[in-house]
Amino acid sequence: MARDRHSIVKMSRREGYALHPKAHKALVKRTTPPGEQGTGRRSKPSQYALQLREKQKVKRLYGLLERQFSNLMKEASKAKGQSGSTLLQFLESRLDNAIYRAGYASSRRAARQLVTHGHFMLNDRRVDIPSIRVKKGDKIALRKKSQTNEYFKKIDDVSPAPSEIPAWLKVDRKKFTVEISGLPSRDDAEPDINEQLIVEYYSR
Repeated sequence: MARDRHSIVKMSRREGYALHPKAHKALVKRTTPPGEQGTGRRSKPSQYALQLREKQKVKRLYGLLERQFSNLMKEASKAKGQSGSTLLQFLESRLDNAIYRAGYASSRRAARQLVTHGHFMLNDRRVDIPSIRVKKGDKIALRKKSQTNEYFKKIDDVSPAPSEIPAWLKVDRKKFTVEISGLPSRDDAEPDINEQLIVEYYSR
């Protein structure tokens, strides 16, 4: 299965945005993009550069390759409603993101790996495709065999507080289940995403 194998810290420096929890410290220490030396003033970026960087940031944040992201944008542009908000809803509805948001992984990359290793069931069927889009009424469950895994035994140590879990997910930590109770809204995605720039990039 194709995936982006670039260093998440280097990509975070390139975008000036922490794409992974471990990238926060790196951005504090080194604020310049990889390969850029010195502290000279940078020229003001063009509108195209802003659009490109925002597209790259969101694509890398959710762990998609270029073709995947482009196809998702095409689908979003054909759907009803605002294309940018629809795109973010599609991204938030990915199975790997739902598992990350539910607190079963410390990052989307980790959630993607858990899915590809077959640790989860979707509607009582084992799945290993991170890009599956969940919908209202779907039920995600950790496989019984995986519940004995040391990682999941200590999941409460790394999971977010119940108040931090989005309302469209109903999580039962004791039973290792997640129920999709609704659709993610724009507010469920990161607030500092400017989806309009992405729409403009693909509208050129």
